[in-house]
Amino acid sequence: MTITLRQLSYFLALAEHRHFGRAAETVHVSQPALSVQIRELEAELGVQLVERQPRGVILTPAGHDLLRHARRVMQEVRALKDAARWQRGLGGRLSLGLIPTVAPYLLPVALPLIRAENLTLEIGVREARTDRLLADLDEGRLDAALLALPTGRDDLVEAPLFEDRFLLAGSARQIAALGAGAEGVRPDALDPDRLLLLDEGHCLADQALEVCGMKRDETRVDLGASSLATLCGLAAEGFGLTFLPEIALRSERAASPALAVHRFAMPEPSRRLGLVRRRISREDGWFVALAAILTEAGERLTRAARDG
Repeated sequence: MTITLRQLSYFLALAEHRHFGRAAETVHVSQPALSVQIRELEAELGVQLVERQPRGVILTPAGHDLLRHARRVMQEVRALKDAARWQRGLGGRLSLGLIPTVAPYLLPVALPLIRAENLTLEIGVREARTDRLLADLDEGRLDAALLALPTGRDDLVEAPLFEDRFLLAGSARQIAALGAGAEGVRPDALDPDRLLLLDEGHCLADQALEVCGMKRDETRVDLGASSLATLCGLAAEGFGLTFLPEIALRSERAASPALAVHRFAMPEPSRRLGLVRRRISREDGWFVALAAILTEAGERLTRAARDG
């Protein structure tokens, strides 16, 4: 029996898109070429893998069985490639993903530290929401991702980096109107009608609602902004209150000088940021080295926020 990695990669693309044309575009071949490879794979296995229908394809029971095996095989192949790439530690090309509420604040501090560690390292950065980063990590498009922990995934290795506490941000008048003293304000005391949130799907929005004991449908002033910078600009002009991570404090106050901040009462709400990789990938020091650099960058930002 001869089954090629090319056939398995074509089959995985077809299983994901359930359409020959879209799958062919993904793997950069013509639709007839992909169809031929799938038919040859079916002939080699002696089973029908997909049912061809006018609007797409459906996996047969045999197709679902092969899908599980094919994913495992391709994971092992990626692990072999990773082992060759990282056998000398932090070097080669690194594909790193970060969530949007971290990337613009941490990268300017972290990248010079990474360059100082290894000038030959090529870095590719991907900014996306958590679900997209995890999918890219699964498919081998990313080597590691920086996001909020825990992921709840046993197939990933998690390295906690640092604690990022939340601050309450708004206009000076709004902050003063809360009447919060030196002890701070409690998250559950906030008026849900004044809370500004990011789009649904951003983990920061979910974390803000959780610490306030609220649900999204309870907040009527929900602009669904796609960036933290937009929220801070609106909050600075008195349109509401928002949660500001410590790592973003310096950048957002520079961009919106009218933005006022206040600490929450103890225990301060926070998120735990961490670096994750596929458990199946070989670790020859690059992951630990990268985690140490990102920890240093994060602690510089959080320390500056707390000292200030």
